[in-house]
Amino acid sequence: MNLSEKQKIYTLEPLIEAVRAGVESTDWKLSGLQKTTSHQFEGKWEGESTRSAYLFFHLPNGPDYASIDVYLDETSQGLAGNLALVVDLASFVGDPEDALRRFTALSGLLPDGYTRPLSLRFRLRDSSHEPSAAETEVRFKLGLPRKAIREGVAVVRQLVAKTVKIFEIMLSSDELATYVAMD
Repeated sequence: MNLSEKQKIYTLEPLIEAVRAGVESTDWKLSGLQKTTSHQFEGKWEGESTRSAYLFFHLPNGPDYASIDVYLDETSQGLAGNLALVVDLASFVGDPEDALRRFTALSGLLPDGYTRPLSLRFRLRDSSHEPSAAETEVRFKLGLPRKAIREGVAVVRQLVAKTVKIFEIMLSSDELATYVAMD
């Protein structure tokens, strides 16, 4: 689909294309795309449906411990989504509170005025394993504001491209490098 820069975004497909164009205007390449449709049959949202898309990007000549994951959603309330820099970390990051403080400071590079969720995840493949063996991941996110989506393709592409460039700065930072697993 060839989108006009002035085109408004009303449905999921043009949003997917605008986000993809923004990410791919950098060196990142699409490595996966999944679309789903969900229908609520009972409960509060009975009769409503949701369409979602998940996009996954990699840096062909970059580290294999990092990716950009994008989640986009179309509901009766409108379009929404977020971009995330996902980084696999060393198994043991030390004090989680200290790591969160450092990652919070690093996420301050993302543009002000936007929702910037941050998550630090620990996973043990089996509860019998030592906690120091936990797989660890950090996700720096930027929420796509509905206002930007309403403004159209050009605004979404620019915001996404700017965010990816900031993700690259974060990825090359000394603050993050101390936590990355170097195999």
